[in-house]
Amino acid sequence: MGFAFAAGTTDEPGAFDFTQGDDKGNPFWRMVRNVLKPPHREQMESHYPKPILLDTGEMTKPYEWATTLTLSLVPALNSSLQILCIGQLFILSVPGEFTTMAGRRLRDAVKRHLQSSGNIEMSGEIHIVIAGLGNGYSQYVTTFEEYQAQRYEGASTLFGPHTLSGYIQEFKKLSKSLVLDRPVQPGPQPPDLLDKQVSFLTPVVVDTTPAGDSFGDVISDVPKNLSLKRGNDLVTVVFQSACPRNDLLTEGTFALVERLERDDKTWTPVYDDDDLCLRFKWSRPKKLSSRSEATVEWRGPESASRGVYRITHFGAAKSLFGSVQHFTGSSSVFAVT
Repeated sequence: MGFAFAAGTTDEPGAFDFTQGDDKGNPFWRMVRNVLKPPHREQMESHYPKPILLDTGEMTKPYEWATTLTLSLVPALNSSLQILCIGQLFILSVPGEFTTMAGRRLRDAVKRHLQSSGNIEMSGEIHIVIAGLGNGYSQYVTTFEEYQAQRYEGASTLFGPHTLSGYIQEFKKLSKSLVLDRPVQPGPQPPDLLDKQVSFLTPVVVDTTPAGDSFGDVISDVPKNLSLKRGNDLVTVVFQSACPRNDLLTEGTFALVERLERDDKTWTPVYDDDDLCLRFKWSRPKKLSSRSEATVEWRGPESASRGVYRITHFGAAKSLFGSVQHFTGSSSVFAVT
């Protein structure tokens, strides 16, 4: 990572005295860098004109700071790179953020390679799109010229000035295998670092409720006999809750709007916290307190069906001894007209 990486972008500048376009660096930050890991001369020469601020490619504690697999030039193509073909549409899956011009050059190179392959199906109009951040993440990819400028993107290109050329070379290999219907041996797999992850996030100690209350109890309910107008009115419910980090509920939801079915008197989920009309807010009323609240807001859209509704909150609370218990709470019913 170069010095201009720390400068940030024009719309999101970094801190201290870092500036974009810096191809020299300064003595103070070099001294700070060398405390972490001084880059070898070969490393500095291969990344020229980038002045190296963080030598991530050679930093390995507690594990590798940067992937070393993305552009491994081995006989078997690396599994981070991928082409998907759907008729005349070709999707290039890349593990990095391409600049506009770098993306154009990759698309043009692959398109020319496919159309010159001699395959009749490829000789007509084909469409190529780039799917970024697929199968991994290896920072930015710029053109050779953009790399020389050493602005934020060039300074964030991990593999040097010829990174784009490496991608084009490997995607040409994949394109050839695709045209010839030839299987490609999988490349080296990324290491499993789940058991080595370092977190500076303070762990959840314990969740509690006021005496006599339970998790999921309603603190502030919907008004009695509430009749909600679609597309306009907002309904808000506050629940006794617990820290969402106890269970992120990635296969579920923290908040749900349910409609009562008249026929069998069952509740049917209609909106959850994936919908823009429903908002889930978590907070601790007092700092350093073990008590917390969840506020659920729903603005019924115009498309909502008329009927009887309620709002339900799901969560998980941690006890003092570390066990996690899931809970559920629901509001009173209200009408949508």
